[in-house]
Amino acid sequence: MAKKSMWAREAKRAKIVAQFATKRAELKAIINDRNKSHEEIDAAVAALQKLPRDASPSRQQRRCRVSGRPHGVYRKFGLCRNMLREAVMRGDVPGLKKGSW
Repeated sequence: MAKKSMWAREAKRAKIVAQFATKRAELKAIINDRNKSHEEIDAAVAALQKLPRDASPSRQQRRCRVSGRPHGVYRKFGLCRNMLREAVMRGDVPGLKKGSW
């Protein structure tokens, strides 16, 4: 099990990402617009850099819904490889079965 502080940290990151999503999108649009002047683009880059670090969606970590494990998480199921294996063995995941060759 992941520590409660890790779960809380991820929840906090998700909240900050949602809070700054529109501002980041506006600044990114200015930066990518080649019709803007260099001063406007530089100002937008500086403003983007002043935003909180956790405002970037790439800072969020996918975690297992059962154990909270941050690595080896399958997006389709939301489970890490260990919990997915256990769920398949129990028959909780329809359409999946253990391969053996």
